Amino acid sequence: MAIELICLDADDTLWHNMRHFAATEEALVGLLAPFAEARVARATLEACEARNLRLYGYGAKGFTLSMVETAVELAGPTLPTDLIARVLEAGRQLLAHPVELLDGIAGTMAALAARGRLVLVTKGDLLHQEAKLAASGLGECFADVAIVSDKTPDTFRQIFARHGVAAEATVMAGDSMRSDVLPALAAGGWAAFIPQPLAWHHETGEEPIDHPRFRRLARLGDLPDWIDAIG
Repeated sequence: MAIELICLDADDTLWHNMRHFAATEEALVGLLAPFAEARVARATLEACEARNLRLYGYGAKGFTLSMVETAVELAGPTLPTDLIARVLEAGRQLLAHPVELLDGIAGTMAALAARGRLVLVTKGDLLHQEAKLAASGLGECFADVAIVSDKTPDTFRQIFARHGVAAEATVMAGDSMRSDVLPALAAGGWAAFIPQPLAWHHETGEEPIDHPRFRRLARLGDLPDWIDAIG
């Protein structure tokens, strides 16, 4: 069956994202240097993020709150009041970073649009993701945009049903094994894994290398040819 619906992740699939989070984390580590070693600061932030996901969800705002909580935990009663202001400023800079498309994305989007309807499926803060999509200049490429709190098999089933497309006529592409590949496969679709550097540990998962509807690709630009091979 030919592919009719092409679902794409946004962050680190269409535009750079994690390198901005990594830079913000480094800024926090520097601010907390008087109170904790770098490895301790990173481990504390990581644990705080994991603990807060169910409360704050994904995105820069939740990350900023976790940075504040990390600063409070590590500095304790000696925490300078101006340090919180500097942590919040780092969070604001993260929210305001420019949107930089990955190499070759514009041409790839045109090639994909010639092969099926495009749907953006992304996690994160609604306002921030909407702002990044607007700044990217890619908004008109998509027939539908789904900004969700998490990506599950039901997320993809609902998208397939909304567009009246059978699961086997869909493909999802993204850089997260946990959020892009595994739930799309579980929903009955095809899935392409496009790994990027600086992948967040929370988004990892066991690669289904023997799954007949799975493919690892070096870049999003390889997706049109794989779609042609599927059809």
